[in-house]
Amino acid sequence: MSARRLLIVMHEDDCPPGWFGEWFLAAGLGYDAVPAHREPLPGELGEYDGLVVLGGQMGANDDASYPWLTHTKQLVGAAVHEEKPFLGICLGHQLAAVALGGEVYPNGHGRATGLTPVRLTSQGRGDALMSAVVEGARAVQWNHDVVTRLPDGATALATSPDQTVQAARFGRLAWGVQFHPETGPDIFRRWIRESSAPGQDADVDSMAAYRSVRDGEAELRRCWEPLARRFAGIVLTPELP
Repeated sequence: MSARRLLIVMHEDDCPPGWFGEWFLAAGLGYDAVPAHREPLPGELGEYDGLVVLGGQMGANDDASYPWLTHTKQLVGAAVHEEKPFLGICLGHQLAAVALGGEVYPNGHGRATGLTPVRLTSQGRGDALMSAVVEGARAVQWNHDVVTRLPDGATALATSPDQTVQAARFGRLAWGVQFHPETGPDIFRRWIRESSAPGQDADVDSMAAYRSVRDGEAELRRCWEPLARRFAGIVLTPELP
């Protein structure tokens, strides 16, 4: 079994590695999940072989209220510069965009909640990571903000029906996804219970969204396990892409 290991940055207890933790371990890839809201992050990537940054309810520009976001962005920049495999999920995707010179703002089409199909771009269909995704695969969404301008040199790999960027490549071994491929119904239900956001969006039926995630669990596992295993393979053999 490989001794390679990931650093996974968490921003809140209700956004854990989820299925990705399970799938990484099954692929032979170890990890340390650090709850940055409660514990200090490592000063640098050091001996870690890759970086994953998870989601959270804060915004990508909320460094003043959540000071660890600044260091998280520095770690993302280091991963891209050092060409260590990086994957940002939802907030992690947005943090990468901001860290590398892009922009993040609220989605003009409104809050995304529940399942949304992901459409690969032509670049996505040939990408080392995103080519593992089945065209039109549905993904879990829970966000207000989106990347409105990608950093220079980044490439859009997938979009949603409203044309917002759903996946991007930020460097040779660096990716971000706006959706939550790591999330199943148990985690999604926690978000509904603990977030005040559903009450602020009268047009969002959160329980209907939960039921769609619950009923689609087998489909979600089938669609997104290949992405996790492909990323694990890139970490285990980074020279391949």
